[in-house]
Formats: sequence, C-alpha cells, structure tokens
Amino acid sequence: MRQIGNKESGFLPERLSYSVLRRCLQLLMAFTMPVILSGCHLFEDDDNIELPVLQVPAEFKVEKVVGGLQLPTSVTWDDAGNMFVVEAGGGLEPEKLAPLRIMQIEDGKATVAVDLSGKGINPAIVGIVWHDGAFYITHRGEDLTGSVSRVTKSGQVETILSGIIDSQAEHQINDIRMGPDGRMYVAVGLAGNAGVMGPSVAPWIMRSPNVHSTPCQDIVLRGRNFKSVNFLTAEPNDSVLTGAFVPFGVATEPGEVIKGVKLCGGSILSFNPTDPMGTVETHSWGYRNLIGLAWDKTTGAMYAAENGYDIRGSRPVKDYLDASLRVQKGMWYGVPDFSAGREPLTLEKFEVPDSLQAMVFVSGQPVGKNLEFVIDHEASGLTPPDPSVVLGRHEFNSSPSMMDVAPASWGALAGHVFIAEWGDLAPPTNPLRGKDPAGYQIVMVDPATGHLKPFARNMLPGPASGQGNTGKGLDRPFDVQFGPDDAMYIVDYGVVKIDMSKAPPYAYEPGTGAIWRVSKK
Repeated sequence: MRQIGNKESGFLPERLSYSVLRRCLQLLMAFTMPVILSGCHLFEDDDNIELPVLQVPAEFKVEKVVGGLQLPTSVTWDDAGNMFVVEAGGGLEPEKLAPLRIMQIEDGKATVAVDLSGKGINPAIVGIVWHDGAFYITHRGEDLTGSVSRVTKSGQVETILSGIIDSQAEHQINDIRMGPDGRMYVAVGLAGNAGVMGPSVAPWIMRSPNVHSTPCQDIVLRGRNFKSVNFLTAEPNDSVLTGAFVPFGVATEPGEVIKGVKLCGGSILSFNPTDPMGTVETHSWGYRNLIGLAWDKTTGAMYAAENGYDIRGSRPVKDYLDASLRVQKGMWYGVPDFSAGREPLTLEKFEVPDSLQAMVFVSGQPVGKNLEFVIDHEASGLTPPDPSVVLGRHEFNSSPSMMDVAPASWGALAGHVFIAEWGDLAPPTNPLRGKDPAGYQIVMVDPATGHLKPFARNMLPGPASGQGNTGKGLDRPFDVQFGPDDAMYIVDYGVVKIDMSKAPPYAYEPGTGAIWRVSKK
C-alpha cells in the first residue's frame, strides 16, 4: 500500500475507505476514556478488519477467561485461590432454563464442581460466596421463597435460611457476602414494582397467590387501593382493588397497620452463618430490587446497588435514574414512596401518563390517578431518606447489579466502586423509553465525589449480540469482583432479548455466558 510521504511522517494510507474511517471515528467518539488507537486497523479490505468490541482504558488489558457458560451470575474463590462460578438455572421467573451448577474455572475451561439439580433448589441461583470450607448460595426454595443454602464440594446441600415471601415474585434474594464483622449479608428484592401487586406480575401471583411486598417493621397505610383487571377469574370484565403490602385482590383502609416481618423484602439482612434463622436481623431496608453488596476494606464503608422503578404495573413510576447507595445500619431508604435519588414520589416529574396508571380508590371512593404516598410515614415512625445516601447516579433502566471496591494495587483507582450494569428490559419495563440502550457496561464511582463514568463497555452502546458480535463483548454483565490476583473479573450472564409473545416477555440464550478478566498492562 503506497504511503503519502515517508515513514517518519506518520500520515494515513493514501487509499482509505470511507467505511474504515467511519468505524475508527465511531471508536473514538463512542468512548470517552483513552483507547488504544492501534485498535483501528487501517486496511482497505473491510473483510479483514477486526475492531475491538470490549473497550477498557488504555493502561489496562482485557481478555476472555471462559465462554459458553449457562446463565452465570456470580463468581467466588476458595481458600486455595481456585475460581468458581454459579450458573443460575433460569432467569427472572422460577422456570428451569439451564443446569443448576457450580462450575470450576481453570485453564480457560469450565468443569462441573457441584450439580445442584434435584436438591430442593429453584432458579434463579444468584449469589455465591466461599466461607469456612463451603459455598453459600442464594436461590428460591421448593416453595419459591427466598433461601440460602450451604453447599459442600462433595455435593451436600443444606438450606440454612428460607421463607422470604417477596422472592415468590419477580424480585428475589440476590447477592450474598461475608461482612467485616463476621456476619453474612444478603440483598433482598421487594415484590412488585412499587409495593403493589398487579397484572405485571400475574405469572408469579398465579403460582403464589399470597405473594406480596413485606415491610421490616410495622407500618401504617394510607388506604390507597389500585383498580386492575382480575386475571384470576374467567370473567373478562372483572376488576379488583389491591392495596400496598398485601396480596393481589386485597383492599386496605386508611390507618391499617401492616406488621413487620423478620424475613422482609427490599432489605439487607444479616445473620451468623452458624445459626442463620436464630440470628437473622434487618441491617437496613426500604430498597426496591437490591442486587449487589460491597465493602471498602480500608475504610469499612458499605455500598449497595439497586434496580430502580419500572413504568409498569398498577403503580408505575417514571424515575430519572437508578442508584448505587451508601449503606447505613438501621436506616429506611424510602421505597416504595421515594425515588432512586431519594426524592418524594409526590413530585410531578415522577408521574406517568394517565393511560398507564390505575384508578386509585380510598375507602371505596375514586380519588384520581396521582402518584401519592402509600405509607403514613409519621404514623409509622419513618424518617424520609436523605439524598446524600446516593453513591452513584446511574442512567434510568441501566440496572446496577453486583459490585466491588478496587484494591490498593489499583493505584489512583483504589477505593473506587465498580458496578456491573445489566442493561434495560424496555419496552416491557418502560414503554416510554426510546431505542437508546441503557447499561450493558461496567461503571466506576469515586466515593469522594460521586462522579460516575464507564470503565468497560462495548465500542458501540448496547449488548454485543445486538451488534452482531455475540461473545466478543458484553451482553448482560451481572457480577464484577476483584480476585486474589487483584485483577477484575466480570461475569456476563449472556444474551437476553425481548420477546413480546412470551409472558414474561424475555428470551434467554443459555450457553452465551462468559467471564472476562481486566488487569493492568
């Protein structure tokens, strides 16, 4: 290929196709951090061009550890430094779509360490941690309630905690971590979108009619009931009223007291692993769908990542962000009456069009469709959350998931919180969202400033599969952890697409999961 000028001039080749220039410009514009310009291979023949799909800052390198995994969710290491990943077996609903297994990862291969099929475990297995010679996993039990089980490498399974009602719906028990105090911590999602059970969770209600959001302490309701189609009857015109924190079809009254439960939803629960049911207690609560937990080993600060509201169900919320949070013991974080940014939902900006809202009734009388509080906070002894608890302000629908804190060896980035953003599920979770994707990346937050920016993401926005690059970049990053070698490990759940012919409308592609490793050059 003839060059303009000599070798020292550094000019581009004389004949450079427009498509190559366009791709290189996309690479430069799509990523705000430093990139390796050698990623743009300036050849005339487009068929020979292999642009990097997964991008990281220039001082780091990224490599695939293993691919072909069956819906992996979380990674852990044993005392000898061996890596294990748990395969969920399913997705948002408790149907088995793939094997329920713990896999050992070694030399670029995944081998079965423990087969969990037929052992009282229902999908999805979400969290895993190694402690005191065994694995601890979170999952749905035989009755679909949220559970924790202890699993040995020989395959013995003992369920040590069970009965979390909220997990019978779409948001279940998620991350599990050992805290610096020797107690084990779990992140628990809240049933339903915003405290009210309705048609958007019909498949779960039909399996478990008593499922509902549960509070961690006694609360007093304002008696707001939401009218919806009664999908439990054959009559097409049948409707029903449903209040907050009660099963579908149950109306509430102003001043009605809902008793708090020990195994509550929308919470962080902690327990002594030697006596879980006897020592379980609420660390903090008032979250929506809490996914990930992490601690800064230097400062002791605790963080959590939360999936925010959807525009769906009987009580839809048009929020403006998802959030990662600073965790304070004993605090109520405001859900379902405060936004991800911890602002009151009574603000007009959180309202959705009337066509998407249910009519609200109080004491049998219609009161309109405004988004009001469902809890009497003063009567319940609840203090509104302070917005300062927000760590990172993530894009709405980006779905912040599991997280970790960079170790000291990461220099200027030590202490930064890295969070996997699983990505949006629009339009089922947000019919008002445009085509621009949210999430599908790893972001980092500086706790000192709250500044959030991407760290690892595809060259173009959205999942790699949507760009014709399945397996070459991130699709649904769910877990990010720093290993014993101080490298970052990213667990990618794999391809999940929207299929409106299904209920729920999600199509999973087992066998497309992967683990990526990011390290300094």
